[in-house]
Amino acid sequence: MKNLNNNESRQISLNRANELKSRIEDYLVAKKNITVGLDQQEQIEQKKQELLKLLGGTEDDWNNWKWQLSNRISDVNLLTKVIKLSNNEIEAIKKVGEKFRWSISPYYASLIDDNDMYSAIKLMAIPAGVEVLSAEGEADPMAEEFTNPAGSITRRYPDRLIVNVTNECAMYCRHCQRRRNIGSEDNHKPREVLQESIDYIRNNPEIRDVLITGGDPLTLSDNMLDWLLEQLHSIPTVDYIRIGSRTLVTMPQRITDNLVNILKKYPPIFINTHFNHSAEITKESKAACEKLANAGIPLGNQAVLLNGINNDKYVMRLLNQELLKCRVRPYYIFHAKHVMGTTHFNTSVDDGIEIMEYLRGYTSGMAIPTYIINAPNGNGKTPILPQYLISRGKDYVKIRTWENKVFDYPNHPTKPIRELL
Repeated sequence: MKNLNNNESRQISLNRANELKSRIEDYLVAKKNITVGLDQQEQIEQKKQELLKLLGGTEDDWNNWKWQLSNRISDVNLLTKVIKLSNNEIEAIKKVGEKFRWSISPYYASLIDDNDMYSAIKLMAIPAGVEVLSAEGEADPMAEEFTNPAGSITRRYPDRLIVNVTNECAMYCRHCQRRRNIGSEDNHKPREVLQESIDYIRNNPEIRDVLITGGDPLTLSDNMLDWLLEQLHSIPTVDYIRIGSRTLVTMPQRITDNLVNILKKYPPIFINTHFNHSAEITKESKAACEKLANAGIPLGNQAVLLNGINNDKYVMRLLNQELLKCRVRPYYIFHAKHVMGTTHFNTSVDDGIEIMEYLRGYTSGMAIPTYIINAPNGNGKTPILPQYLISRGKDYVKIRTWENKVFDYPNHPTKPIRELL
């Protein structure tokens, strides 16, 4: 570019700034119609008071995770007193309940908007008739049955594995990938099964990363979690421990001071949670995230791409930006697995690519997760990206930017410094 005076440079800069500003106008309009839980606190509080009256609870009860867990709503007659349901919806819930278990924490039920029949919260929480209309999908698309070398372990990778500790959750999400394990009652893994898992990790020193999952591991008692974390932390070849939990979203009352103090004893420890929509980000869930972050526990989010809920570029952009405000780093967007009873949530891969294409350049790199397809039969996570590398020549590559501008870029190495001196 030729040398310009200051006025000319400033004018070019202003023109570019106006061009960039025009690229965000559609999002600023769209976000006005996307629900953020933090903006619904008055409505949520009203529903909370209705639930407390219905369940005979107090404010202290509401803030007690054990009360939340023991008062999960799993009866359709009770549910009809909590939210508005049509006769068709009631019959569908009864029919689905004969095949697939459902249960909702009072807290998460308070987020349901009676005025929106197809709200994201409702679709993720309330059984829909389509769950039993189709025989599509598999019970175990990840073939976890065949990756279980000991105890309650799932091992798919050379240096890391999963320990499944329970089938219990604060809420049984309608898109759950492990609904085959939910059954009809809650069961934590016996201590001897967990001990077998721990012994396997201890006897296989190549395992350096352990993910505790379920169900939801934070439904375990503080004492059991303390014991399990202490056992894993004592293995010298385990570099760090991860916990996968949706309780921050569905029952944030679980993040107590005592739990945080337990987690702080076993660094480095990471928590990946599971927000799918900004409607799930409330005063309570934000406070739970901040309590963990203030304790030095890094937080990541693993969203699932769900048809009719978040397979929209504006919805996903707003979710990721709101998560960063809660100090949660967007980590993955998972393509929904073909699980029996959940296939109505499946999207096209093109939906995911479109979202990833849109996020790049239109929001902070910290707000851009990795889009993942889990290969069939437990063959691992496969990242899916838009194509930015167009072609490769002998000494250059042709690249495409987020604005679809195409450039040739040098692709030849320089000599190493020892040959230049």
